[in-house]
Amino acid sequence: MPTNTGPSPQGLPEDAHPRPTSAVELLALLRDFDARAVRTSVAVVRQVTRSDLSRPTPCSAWTLADLLAHMTVQHRGFAAAARGDGQDPAHWTAGPPAKDPVAAYAAAADDVIAAFAEADTPDRPFALPEFTAARTFPATRAIGFHFIDYVVHGWDVARTLGLPYAPEAALLRAALPLAEAVPTGDDHRLAPGSAFRPGLPAGDGASLLDRILTALGRSPSWAPTTPC
Repeated sequence: MPTNTGPSPQGLPEDAHPRPTSAVELLALLRDFDARAVRTSVAVVRQVTRSDLSRPTPCSAWTLADLLAHMTVQHRGFAAAARGDGQDPAHWTAGPPAKDPVAAYAAAADDVIAAFAEADTPDRPFALPEFTAARTFPATRAIGFHFIDYVVHGWDVARTLGLPYAPEAALLRAALPLAEAVPTGDDHRLAPGSAFRPGLPAGDGASLLDRILTALGRSPSWAPTTPC
């Protein structure tokens, strides 16, 4: 996850529609993009069956069950942060495995979308202790973190299941500058539990999605039988 950068009206692509001209408009646009990315991920997760939970994923040593638990608790943590209670580590700690991980994920997704809708000022402080306990982050930055996470995690689940993954082009255009702004220090990206790995070359003619994935250390050609 990014820790020292975030979106600004100038940080989104020129063809973003509508183009934000203020922090308030940027917040509204990011909330909309994030909700669409999260709902796209829910549609993919709904394809998961119990027999899929032990599958390997593009996320290092995580199985699909591990990945879903991470995605679910991150929604809960960000929702708590949006409501002013993100500093409590309990919101960021996965409990016992859910009896129905798919339903648990969908419920957490609804919760974070609703919580972000309540964040009505760009500078509303989000406490994100998994990033740092030393300071809070303004709403626009925090929601930008969440947005890029779920564009990529949606791909993680889809690739694990061997399903196509094609978010709206507008989401990918908005996500690319955020992905490229994530700090690239290998020490951070190689730390245990890091959501992103060191960047990879995208290659000539790479698609928007492939450029996002490689910027965050994902190989677009990853398959369950190949290394991440």
